[in-house]
Amino acid sequence: MKAHFERMARYNAWANVRLYAMARALPDEKYRRNVGAFFGSLHGTLNHLLVTDRIWMRRLTGEGDHPEKLNAIMFDELPGLEAARKLEDARIIRYVEGLAEAEVGKHLDYSTTKGAPQRNRVEEILAHLFNHQTHHRGQAHAILTVLGNPEPQSLDLMIMLRA
Repeated sequence: MKAHFERMARYNAWANVRLYAMARALPDEKYRRNVGAFFGSLHGTLNHLLVTDRIWMRRLTGEGDHPEKLNAIMFDELPGLEAARKLEDARIIRYVEGLAEAEVGKHLDYSTTKGAPQRNRVEEILAHLFNHQTHHRGQAHAILTVLGNPEPQSLDLMIMLRA
């Protein structure tokens, strides 16, 4: 199971590099345009992904800061957001690689952003973390199409595995 999460952590970082390259190619007006997505714009969506990863990593490691609101804008400018994303992706990779196989099945007690106590296995949390990233990257990919990029780069796992 650990090997699967190591692969997903590397995929997550790879897909984010591709997504941010496409975001950098947009004029700022398009990057910030509210297109009716769940977090409004590409800017809002990318910020949400960083916020939630930091929340989950704080729960998993006990370290790191994050805002409490899921729609918080942590970085108003794309270069700062991209730099923070790369650091967070590297942190996720280090965390997963540092886990012992037995730790993946252990339970973790934590609270939601609304304070409700929860308990899940680390493997369930990691599955959610990577699935959540994929979900919102899909929204970001659709936003790129709406904004006039008729053929955004593929973010498929198989493309990374073939490279």
